[in-house]
Amino acid sequence: MGGASVFATHNLVRALLLAAVILLLTPSLSSADAVQVELQKTEQGWQLLRGGEPYFIKGAGGTERLTKLAAAGANSIRTWAADDIGELLDEAHARGLSVTVGIWLGHERHGFDYDDDKQVREQFERARQTVLRYKDHPAVLIWGIGNEMEGYEAGDDPAIWSAVNDIAAMIKQIDPAHPTMTVTAEIGGGRIASVNELCPDVDIHGINGYGGVASLPQRYVDGGGRKPYIITEFGPSGAWESPTTEWGAPLELSSTEKAAFYRRSYELGVAGAPGLALGSYVFLWGHKMEATATWFGMFLEGGSRLAAVDTMTELWSGEPPADLAPVVEPLVLEGDARLDPGDELRVRAVIADPEERPVSVRWALRPEPDEFSTGGDFRPNMPDIKGAILDGDTEGARVRMPQDPGPYRLFLYAYDEAGNAATANAPLLVKGKVGKTRLPLSVYEDGFEGMRWVPSGWMGMIDSLTLDGAHTENPHEGTACIKMRYEGEFGWVGVAWQHPENNWGDQDGGFDLGEATQLEFWARGEYGGEQIKAGVGLLGEDKRYPDSGMTSVDGIVLTREWQRYRVPLKKIDVSSIKTGFVVTLTGRSTTVTVYLDSIRFVR
Repeated sequence: MGGASVFATHNLVRALLLAAVILLLTPSLSSADAVQVELQKTEQGWQLLRGGEPYFIKGAGGTERLTKLAAAGANSIRTWAADDIGELLDEAHARGLSVTVGIWLGHERHGFDYDDDKQVREQFERARQTVLRYKDHPAVLIWGIGNEMEGYEAGDDPAIWSAVNDIAAMIKQIDPAHPTMTVTAEIGGGRIASVNELCPDVDIHGINGYGGVASLPQRYVDGGGRKPYIITEFGPSGAWESPTTEWGAPLELSSTEKAAFYRRSYELGVAGAPGLALGSYVFLWGHKMEATATWFGMFLEGGSRLAAVDTMTELWSGEPPADLAPVVEPLVLEGDARLDPGDELRVRAVIADPEERPVSVRWALRPEPDEFSTGGDFRPNMPDIKGAILDGDTEGARVRMPQDPGPYRLFLYAYDEAGNAATANAPLLVKGKVGKTRLPLSVYEDGFEGMRWVPSGWMGMIDSLTLDGAHTENPHEGTACIKMRYEGEFGWVGVAWQHPENNWGDQDGGFDLGEATQLEFWARGEYGGEQIKAGVGLLGEDKRYPDSGMTSVDGIVLTREWQRYRVPLKKIDVSSIKTGFVVTLTGRSTTVTVYLDSIRFVR
């Protein structure tokens, strides 16, 4: 054998050995890694088997703080969608957590039409690709097909349930190792019958329940439920099922009262239904603005743990945490909750730390959102009203009400030395005629999603423009700001925030801004010296659906630090503003980068 041949053979052997080593050392998600999950019916009722062992779900909805979740005694998480969840599955598996993988299905209120064959086929294919991509991951527990996509009325549309069952049947063909589930908003209307009769390939009924979870086992059986269920969301009573004030503001429980509610729901609706309930996912292992900034989150935005975490830790693990969250009683008003503009109000509080350590507090007054029951859709946090809290401590606060009539809410946040927290709030009303649109009204706050106006109107040299609405480095407030970057030499670019999306005057839309007198926003430049033009309104009378008014401020020179800027609105008609914000900038020899945040209409 010649030298060249020997050398080539030697290299081939080395290559094969190296490939073998790489295969041994590299984690693989082959079919051998999938953990078999079975649904079994015994004389005692239904149960899950995972890897051949009984498996009762002690889970949470959310994708954050998984180390803390596992340490609390939980064994599973639930997602609502499956977009790029590979890393999440890896992290969950590394922490000993399984995952109910949500496959998001379209909602009619978002424009999805289950009578549109094209939309349904495309949704089916997206679901199929999701299952093919993740079915062999060892963290996968159950496929959750849709979340409250049945609507909020009878929930018995055969077209919707046909689409759900088609996806479930497809999953059974390509992944028999994991059960299927669909998730409904409680069990009213035709939900139980639809899942039972129209979805034979759905194994488990997932139920999002809040105020009625304790009574759910009996109601489910009385309603004809034959399949096992999982409580896929539970927590305190929702805003839609809570008592309200005379003006319709829902009364929120304190964090201490919520912890007791979590316990009762779990003990009666989950642990109290053996053979029927396969487990549960508490809502929400994280923070979310929904109804209010504190209604459902088990943590505050900054990461402080609330009493609901203590309760679930005890229920999951058998032992409560060593350092418990503070205890707070409902706030007590010294006077009427309906006040005149500018009135002062005194509020009493009772706060205690279980370990008898010092507690600090923060008080905040905020306007109420336009609506409380949003179906889980994104809503921005409402801003604190500066100067409203005259003084406050652990025993109470003195508050001056705003001049603008309308509903408000007073929040108390109490913190112990370990960073655990407690919350309570009280709805208040400033008497008087309320403007047609509640102010302040946000154009941008912590992301584009859920905002009334959409930044869809790009103008000028747009090929050189990028717009990042979720830039997290150094926002003015909250968690994100807008980064607008123009790489063109000279020329100009602009972005218009439109309602509805891509409305250049050929669509009706817009909002009556009522008593708004200015648009305010915060901005800064990358280096300082950048110039922008900002305004409201863009569509003239030559359009079929024009803006009711237009105005702008030119020659705004930015600094490197956040500064507040205002666009006066007193001289224009704001009864139908379709273009909520317009910003333009001119290029120069170097890239121009500006940052925008907290864009809102105010009085």
